[in-house]
Amino acid sequence: MLETSQLQRIAEIIKRAKYVLLKFTDLVGNIRGRTIPSSYAQKAFEEGLGFDGSSILGFAKIEESDLVMKGDPSTISLLPDYIYGRPAATAICDILDSERKPFESDPRHICRRQMEKTLDEGYMPYAAAEVEFYLVKNNNGKFEPVENHVANNHRYFDITPGADLTEHYRMDLCDALGIMGLTIEREGHEVGPAQNEITFKYADPVRTSDNILYYRFVAKAVAKQKYDWVATFMPKPWDGKAGNGMHMHLSLFTKNGERNVFYDPEGYAGISQTCRYFIGGLLYHARALCAVVAPTVNSYKRLVPGYEAPVYITWSKKNRSALIRVPEYFTGNGNKKRIEFRSPDPLCNPYLAYAAVFEAGMDGIRRKIEPGDPVEKNVYRLTEAERKSLGIGTLPASLKEALEEWESDDICIRALGKEAAEKYLELKLAEWREYEKNGCVKTVTEWEIQRYLYM
Repeated sequence: MLETSQLQRIAEIIKRAKYVLLKFTDLVGNIRGRTIPSSYAQKAFEEGLGFDGSSILGFAKIEESDLVMKGDPSTISLLPDYIYGRPAATAICDILDSERKPFESDPRHICRRQMEKTLDEGYMPYAAAEVEFYLVKNNNGKFEPVENHVANNHRYFDITPGADLTEHYRMDLCDALGIMGLTIEREGHEVGPAQNEITFKYADPVRTSDNILYYRFVAKAVAKQKYDWVATFMPKPWDGKAGNGMHMHLSLFTKNGERNVFYDPEGYAGISQTCRYFIGGLLYHARALCAVVAPTVNSYKRLVPGYEAPVYITWSKKNRSALIRVPEYFTGNGNKKRIEFRSPDPLCNPYLAYAAVFEAGMDGIRRKIEPGDPVEKNVYRLTEAERKSLGIGTLPASLKEALEEWESDDICIRALGKEAAEKYLELKLAEWREYEKNGCVKTVTEWEIQRYLYM
């Protein structure tokens, strides 16, 4: 049964909304769901709604297809009226099996299970994300940035009226996300033309993944309904322009949340030995993690030198040419000490990505994996011989290569669970085979545009 406070929250929202959109993700990260009249909302949160799980990518077999989507009351929030032309609300669901137990292939359940495992080991995990996207328009059948009127491709922090056509959009998106309960910290123009980023406050990995889901959904909805644009999270929409990343910011606190265990004022870059082990785990498993955090064919068009995307497996403080960076904006503030993992992109399923990344970091702590010496030089400018002498490896060059890492490193299988991991691998191998039929080239293909632009 729902608690009184939960019932009150639902009642307050549905008084103002005619419809409620219930959402979850399939295994690869697509947003799925259904819409109900608000008069049925309490039932959706108390009992849930049945649906055909065999029709959802990576979910149930046809002979075991009866699943239940049950709304999480803590996620219900209003949407701006203009998105659907009427008052509407939305919420995120947990997926249950026919016995009303958590469905093992539900990405949200997988993330929550990893969070609980980390708590059982004595740590409270926190996560944030920097999620980049482009705003594009269809110009006679060709998709291009909405700011093609400016010749300069390097547009980082551009707020010049007339040049930056996306500031009003970003403010509209911040307003919408604020209505939905996200705490917005900052927004700005990114490097590419019409490339944007809005940063919201950190939370536990499940809540941060929920927020990423809402961010992606509302970014697309505001772009379409108010501007007739497309917001695309495709990792590399165009050759020769910056790609879209989803840099993960990670930290561990004591179980009671009082102390950041990544912080040591005497350590290199202010980090503790525990943090070094966590980094060691990420570096050790970095190639296998790519299959989950950089999950598409197009992801590997982004992971190339020259665009601040990580390619080389190393770490350092402040250094954006490294795979893992230790930010040093506020060196004396222990609570803000964290690491930034730079290979993920916005088309990853955030629930699975955070589950796999925290499992890898915790493996480093359990096994006391040292990360090696930090590399403070611009790794892109080192020669191949210099990188070899420093023992710097590289990330996979393709989705196929990333999937092959599953044979030698089971970190993603451990994080996702055997059944979900097998389904995920099957889906991604099928994606690669489809791409192969259309010709494997280094440039962004029309097949990629059609498949990934609207994801």
